[in-house]
Amino acid sequence: MTQRLLAPVTLTLLLTALSAQAADAPASAPPKAALTVAVTTPQSGTLPQSLAANGNVSAWQEVVIGAETQGLRLVEVNVQIGDRVKKGQVLARLQGDTLAADLAATKAGLAEAEATLAEAQANAERARALQPSGALSAQQIQQYTTGEATAKARLQSLKARLAADTLRLNQTTLKAPDDGIISARLATMGAIAQPGQELFRLIRQGRLEWRAEVPAADMHRVQPGMAVKVVPAGGSAIDAKVRLLAPTVDPTTRNGLVYVDLPAASAGSTARPGMFARGEFAIGQSSALTLPQTAVLLRDGYSYVFRLGKDNRVLQTKVQTGRRLGERVEVTGGLDAAAQVVASGGGFLADGDLVKVVAATAGAKP
Repeated sequence: MTQRLLAPVTLTLLLTALSAQAADAPASAPPKAALTVAVTTPQSGTLPQSLAANGNVSAWQEVVIGAETQGLRLVEVNVQIGDRVKKGQVLARLQGDTLAADLAATKAGLAEAEATLAEAQANAERARALQPSGALSAQQIQQYTTGEATAKARLQSLKARLAADTLRLNQTTLKAPDDGIISARLATMGAIAQPGQELFRLIRQGRLEWRAEVPAADMHRVQPGMAVKVVPAGGSAIDAKVRLLAPTVDPTTRNGLVYVDLPAASAGSTARPGMFARGEFAIGQSSALTLPQTAVLLRDGYSYVFRLGKDNRVLQTKVQTGRRLGERVEVTGGLDAAAQVVASGGGFLADGDLVKVVAATAGAKP
């Protein structure tokens, strides 16, 4: 009977104690910050302006080297594709025994013609000396002078033939017309060369160029001598310069060609003819507002920053971005110059989160 009376009393005392503790507790706990962050503001400065373009790497000038004589066999080939050659270096030889024999015969005929001319000149001189005395008839004098003229003509003819034979013999030796790199070789030992047949192809001076396709609307922004960064496919950046602009624009693509000289050191190592390359023309500088790249987030294809609002709550704000330089990114729209944004760690925040600001830092100028 006593235990039944004590149970309600104990329950009543327990409820009273719990009510007293609840009365002593604060009405509501303060909200907890989601993250401790540092903030920064957009900084004004200057950024380089560039114009991007695509194009192909090509040889500056490519020389076709071929045979100029007919029906001669290749007896010597001295170079391979990729070889660097000097001006005048022998690339190949054609069989020239027959031409050498013809040249020797012409030289012999020339010597005979010189002797014949000397005799004809002596006879003509004697005839002219005896003309006043009447010892020779006018017909005989005419014969001697005609013989002299004929001997002179014969000598001139043989001299011309000697020059032609010498030229043909010299053409059996194929030489490099300039310093450069052998880019193609079709010459084969034992083959019969025909006039005009291509045997070698030479990149003059090893010079390459990048032929950039630039929209017609941007052609006026590019000038000869302008610096360009060219990046061939799979290669590293090359410092180059604009040589000239094409005077016409392709009516189909509405693009114009810009010819950019590549340094000789890049030929064969970084850049090769036929390679695709992209590049950027340095067209000047302009003022810009920039933020650290860590402050700009990419979500769903758009750029966002977390702007610090009232009561230390962050607001997710969409911004437009532009150029990048080092660790800075240009903000072209969507953000006021005086706004404070979360400098880093925005990936852990959501719109409206409460943050704790530890310090306000000014980002370094670009």
